[in-house]
Amino acid sequence: MKLGVLDLVPVISPADPGFALEQAVQLAQQAEKWGYSRYWVAEHHDMPGLACTSPEVLLAHIGARTQHIRLGSGALLLPHYKPLKVAENFHMLATLYPGRVDLGIGRAPGGSAQVTIALSGNFLENVRQLPTSLESLMALLDNQYECEGQVVHARPLPATPPDVWLLGTNRKSAEFAAAYGTGYVFGQFMSDSDMLEMLSVYRQNFQPSKASAVPRTLVAIGVICAPTDEEAQALASSGVPWLQSASKEETVHHLKEKTSYSERKVLIGSAASIKHQLEQMAQQCGIDEFLIVTPIPDYEKRLRSYELLRTIVE
Repeated sequence: MKLGVLDLVPVISPADPGFALEQAVQLAQQAEKWGYSRYWVAEHHDMPGLACTSPEVLLAHIGARTQHIRLGSGALLLPHYKPLKVAENFHMLATLYPGRVDLGIGRAPGGSAQVTIALSGNFLENVRQLPTSLESLMALLDNQYECEGQVVHARPLPATPPDVWLLGTNRKSAEFAAAYGTGYVFGQFMSDSDMLEMLSVYRQNFQPSKASAVPRTLVAIGVICAPTDEEAQALASSGVPWLQSASKEETVHHLKEKTSYSERKVLIGSAASIKHQLEQMAQQCGIDEFLIVTPIPDYEKRLRSYELLRTIVE
C-alpha cells in the first residue's frame, strides 16, 4: 500500500522552532528516500507546540531540498484567505515543482478564537462563505475565474496545476468534497465521526469535475511504530504534549484498542503489526493509501517510526 506523511511540525522541548523546522525537512527527505508517496504539512496559528503557520512557505523550502516526493498542505485553512492569493501561492509551487503539488484545503480555524479574529476577522462568516470561496478557487485553478466581466489569472500558470483535496473530520467536509469534485481526506486521527459513513457520504454524492473525474480518498491516521509491540506501547504511554487540543484523558482514550479498525485513531505496534492493522483498515474503507501522523514526542524515535514503516511501503 501507499503511505504518505502528515507532519504537524511539533516543537518538542527543549528544541526551538528553527530546529523543529529543520526536522521537518529531514523527515521529508527521508520519507522520499524510503518510498513514501507524499509529504504534507499542517497549518496552525499561535500554538507554542507547533511550528508551521504557513504551509506554502515551508513547502517551497522543502521542495528545494527534495527531488520527487509530492508536497502538500494538510490543510491550508481557506476561510482565512482570499481564493486568488491561495491560487497564486500554489500555482507558484506547482510551477517550481511540476507535477508534485497537492493543495489540501481545510475549514477549521487552526487556533484560538483570539488569533482567529486577528488573522481573518469574523471566522464564522468566512466559513459561511466557504462555498463561494471554493467556487472561486476552483475557477482560478482552472483559469476560468471572472471579475467584473474580465478573466483574472492566478499567475504564474503552471503546466500541471496542483491536485486539489478537501480535508475534514465530519459530514460537512465530505459533502463539500463531493459537491466540488475534489479528492477527500478523512482525518481519522482527530475525528469522532464514523470513518466508513463519511467516506460513503463522499462517494455516493461525488460530482465529477475537471479536478477529478472519479472519487479519490485518503485516510489520515496516527501511527506509533517501534521494533516490538511492547516498545510501541511504551512510546504511546509517553503521551503527545504538542497536541494542544487534546487533554491527557482524551489522549489516553484515543490510544485504546478498539474492536473495529475503523474506530481507531492511533495504531500502535511493530511494523508487522501496523501492516496488518492498515491492511484491515484499507479493506474496510476501500482505499490503498494513508497519510501517517506520528505523535511521538521525540524527534529521533518519531523518525525511526517512519523508517520502520518503509517495509510496508509499495
